[in-house]
Amino acid sequence: MSLTRERAGESAEAVIVGGGVIGASIAFHLAEAGVEDVLLLERDAPASGSSGKPIGGIRAQFSDPLNIRLGQRSLAAWRAFPDRPGAEIGVESVGYLFLLAAEADAAAFRGAVDVQRELGVDSALLTPREAHRLCPYIEPRAIVAAAYSPDDGFALPGAAVHGYLTAARRLGARVRTHCAVTGLDRDGDRITGVRTEAGTVRTGTVICAAGAWSAQIGVMAGVELPVTPLRRQIALTGPLRPAPPRIPFTLDFSSTLYFHNDTADGLVLGFSDPRQRPGFEREFSPEWLEPFRAAARLRAPALAGMADAGGGWAGLYEMTPDRNALIGQAAGISRFLYATGFSGHGFLQAPAVGEIVRDLFLGAPPPVDVRPLSADRFSGGAGDAAVRPEAHII
Repeated sequence: MSLTRERAGESAEAVIVGGGVIGASIAFHLAEAGVEDVLLLERDAPASGSSGKPIGGIRAQFSDPLNIRLGQRSLAAWRAFPDRPGAEIGVESVGYLFLLAAEADAAAFRGAVDVQRELGVDSALLTPREAHRLCPYIEPRAIVAAAYSPDDGFALPGAAVHGYLTAARRLGARVRTHCAVTGLDRDGDRITGVRTEAGTVRTGTVICAAGAWSAQIGVMAGVELPVTPLRRQIALTGPLRPAPPRIPFTLDFSSTLYFHNDTADGLVLGFSDPRQRPGFEREFSPEWLEPFRAAARLRAPALAGMADAGGGWAGLYEMTPDRNALIGQAAGISRFLYATGFSGHGFLQAPAVGEIVRDLFLGAPPPVDVRPLSADRFSGGAGDAAVRPEAHII
């Protein structure tokens, strides 16, 4: 389609802003449901933001029952991805192992395991010795317990994004890359168009899936989306000899240290640096390895010297004040939908979120009631929503 034709009056039934895994999932689910004119706009390339990370965790181990349900639905969809929508995304069910160094944390996770099991999640609290058998890198004397579910694991976010978008295109959706949104047109309280670098698209529905940039899109619609960008970094060991054992996705709850296998006989090493300030910086900077190594010496000493050979990666978390997502349809303007602010668990929840936004668009009851995730919970404007912190986030 030429720029001249776009400026002459391009239209779409729904415009999705953001080409990461959330936007891609929404595009696929809308197109699969028969929405005939879906347009996804991405300012860069698909999966160029946080969805481009090497490996993404998938799990149902959460403290909030709503997040547990979103994780369960999404785990089932990730496993079925080769059949629907039809792509290989490298799902590995290695389990998630949370290391717990304090008795208070062990008590909190014990309560969460009870909730998870009531909802059908195969999770359990383990002894330090049992945890060490699953992950020989850890120092069992440094923990009091561990929480584990064998059904959790990881997959390849980039492959998932491209799998969703390929299927969405096959079903008639359009995907436009390197096309930034510059504004929204309104007629009173009704959205009438999306302004882009390539012209204006007439539409009555905008769906914000812009990740760390969502607050800016919200401002264009007059909707407050409290999303703050925060750089997160990982280091890659490169291939190790001998090859590392197959281990769970292992996380130390108190320090935020985490590590797991990669796809090339190495390990991925991560850490949430408490010194990191909010912002859009996405350059890898190795100074965070200092606190990583300090935490590793306590929990997994062999890892302390491994983070040098394979380089690193940096991306943005999209943080909300309570570390829970923002999903819903804005009040006071027609029609602005949003799915953002996942605070590190957007990839793992993406299949369920795509279903939910599809149903919100169609006016159908979604498979999971997400009214508690309305952005209005931070302004007191939603009777069904309240600030509800998620504990199982690092």
